[in-house]
Amino acid sequence: MRPVAAIDRFLEHGGLSVATRRAYGSDLRAFSSWLDDRGRTLDGVDARVLSDYVGELGRGRNRLSASSISRRLAAIRSLLRFTYGAAAVPDVALAPRRPRRLPDAPTAAEIEELVELVEGDSPLALRNRALLELLYSAGLRSAEAVALDLADVDFEREALHVLGKGGKERVVPLGEEAAHQLSRYLRDGRPALARGAADAVFLSAHGRRLETSTVRRLVRHPHRLRHAFATHLLEGGADLRVIQELLGHSSLSTTQVYSHVDARRLRRVYDRSHPRS
Repeated sequence: MRPVAAIDRFLEHGGLSVATRRAYGSDLRAFSSWLDDRGRTLDGVDARVLSDYVGELGRGRNRLSASSISRRLAAIRSLLRFTYGAAAVPDVALAPRRPRRLPDAPTAAEIEELVELVEGDSPLALRNRALLELLYSAGLRSAEAVALDLADVDFEREALHVLGKGGKERVVPLGEEAAHQLSRYLRDGRPALARGAADAVFLSAHGRRLETSTVRRLVRHPHRLRHAFATHLLEGGADLRVIQELLGHSSLSTTQVYSHVDARRLRRVYDRSHPRS
């Protein structure tokens, strides 16, 4: 199969999110051009081909960062697995080691300040306040928040039904303040925005489902609120595996980026409690 045809088929039927499809599409077309320039075919991609490609990506003035190279490799491996099966994926570690970056999480005071900036009783103000509260108190990704339907909110059980990455479902608690602000928005704000029979919780000014781009205009880096959710839970004594479930991480290793917080908390307890500290 020609690389371009395989790529198009993978992007259309590979079960990818919109954001992943966009990123993988760019990465895979760059790889396809690289293969074409060297007269190589997709079914001939092996460990040596990938090693040559990674080496080229990491050299020169326009070399890519470790995270960008890792993403390209992930895209290529996903394409090969989808097109030819798992046996066709070279079993070799090629991605450069990425520097460990700790999540930049706002403090509780900074969160409070951010939320308090959204003032007023207009439908959009009520929507924005409820949205910010949910992003922080439920640890939602932007895409998860805007994908919420009315049926996903259970006030009686104080819970949200969330559809995460890869179609993975989870239930997360609905905190008291988030429930209050969401209830207020649904009662006093959303009816003024609704057009027709839209089921989305969060609506745009035109009555359509809110887009993630609007969320980014409201708060420049909405993912920091998710980091704050995890960090503040861990500082409060929550177990990493509980946080893993709440965040919707498939692997505990993804959640362990927050373990530095746990180490700090344990150090404080030790310094306060141990006679030899």
